[in-house]
Amino acid sequence: MSRALISVSDKTGLLPMAKALIAQGVEIISTGGTKRFLDEAGLKTTAVEEVTNFPEMMDGRVKTLHPKIHGALLALRDNKDHQLAVKNHEIEYIDFVIVNLYPFKQTIKKAEVTLAEAIEQIDIGGPSMIRSAAKNYQSVTVVVDPRDYAVVIEELESQSQTKAVTRQQLAQKVFAHTAAYDALIASYLANQIAEVEEEGQIAPVESLTLTYDRMYDLRYGENAHQKAAVYQKPITSSYAITHAKVLNGKPLSYNNLRDADAAIKMIREFPDQACAVAVKHMNPCGIAVAETIEIAFNRCRQADPISIFGGIVVVNRTLTIKLAETLHSMFLDVIIAPSFEEGALEILKQKVNVRVLQLDMDDLSMDAEEITSISGGLLVQEADSLVEDSEQWQQMGTVSTSNEKRAALSFAWRVVKHVKSNAIVVADGQQTYGVGAGQTNRVGAAKIALDHAKELGADFSKMVLASDAFIPMTDTIELAHQYGVQAIVQPGGSIGDKEVIAKADEYGIAMLATKVRHFRH
Repeated sequence: MSRALISVSDKTGLLPMAKALIAQGVEIISTGGTKRFLDEAGLKTTAVEEVTNFPEMMDGRVKTLHPKIHGALLALRDNKDHQLAVKNHEIEYIDFVIVNLYPFKQTIKKAEVTLAEAIEQIDIGGPSMIRSAAKNYQSVTVVVDPRDYAVVIEELESQSQTKAVTRQQLAQKVFAHTAAYDALIASYLANQIAEVEEEGQIAPVESLTLTYDRMYDLRYGENAHQKAAVYQKPITSSYAITHAKVLNGKPLSYNNLRDADAAIKMIREFPDQACAVAVKHMNPCGIAVAETIEIAFNRCRQADPISIFGGIVVVNRTLTIKLAETLHSMFLDVIIAPSFEEGALEILKQKVNVRVLQLDMDDLSMDAEEITSISGGLLVQEADSLVEDSEQWQQMGTVSTSNEKRAALSFAWRVVKHVKSNAIVVADGQQTYGVGAGQTNRVGAAKIALDHAKELGADFSKMVLASDAFIPMTDTIELAHQYGVQAIVQPGGSIGDKEVIAKADEYGIAMLATKVRHFRH
């Protein structure tokens, strides 16, 4: 008689699967809660202890780790030595394994879970069994995902066994499953270690194992000929674009997700004021703050009324009916807000295609690392989430700056760190007036930003300029002077600092050094 070992934490669809096996004359071996579940359903089962002749022990930590289980899974059916060992040790083959693992991910998602509680949900016997079964997939069918029960049932009913290709696919899924399971455990323990002040002496881990859960397929990627899908980290903060609730509109596209992600990173720079951000191709086309969200958005829109067309808009305060009416009159791809005034969402929903998202903004913490793919590998770095105090910035020349200008410089500096390099931002303390993004030379970026500010009719006596990296030559200073810019903030540190400072002093431009660069590629 063929035998199946069933032990699951997720019992979704289990009864039809077990009944299909029994219908084929398969004996069911089971353990603990799974055995009770099957017994209560009236299905005949055999306890693992009856197979191993060894009791479950240590609060269930040891029950299936036994040669009569793993020998039954690993024995090659066409190997004479294996057949002899099976006979001599009275081992009976197990041909089906239906197992899913202890719910470790669900456990560590719980509020205030302890390390001891998490460790108890690290499955040992389950991964061992499914790996043994998967290694011997030529003879053993192993299922870890309830969504695959239907395929196995259909094949059993139509041909009394599973197809070889099905067993191979299921085996591959096992190793992907255990790799993700172990990666999550390793990540969780690494985070626990990071919270301990005392440093250990062991050698560093030389491999990086990442696990992400597939959320859904996208229509296409960056372009229509590219396939794409969205994956989510198993454990992440609530302030993430993958956690946003889609309340209206078409499914988000690849480019929508990239732009929306950039937008929420920008707006988290201004938690203490009502702020509106407009993004196009991952660069801000307008960022503004004000005492109300309606005024903030009006300023944001005025910052670049052309580029905002078809863009992403995010606000960090309740989206009011008045603002909804304004947004409804525009062509936008995505609108994001933490909450909506009663009646505001209904206005936005009048356009069935506009994507409206709700994102919790109570906790603005984000991932500590950024990962970028390169050909043949990955680049991993700390996220650029440095909190800076403008009072610590150093005056570079002889010209001092007022508190009002320093506040404007702080605003522009928090914007420029999110602009593709080379980056220049022209702003006052309330909104951007010009954004020079992604240029191959700094003075070119400055020219774009300054020209745009001039087109908007900016009062340059109130304008400041922020540069994401040091200003290496006097040309950018000369250009800023031609337009009437009063103050500049930059990292400083160029070998040309002496000449640059002298030129700023000559033109009466105040210049502050942050000592921090914010390249963005």
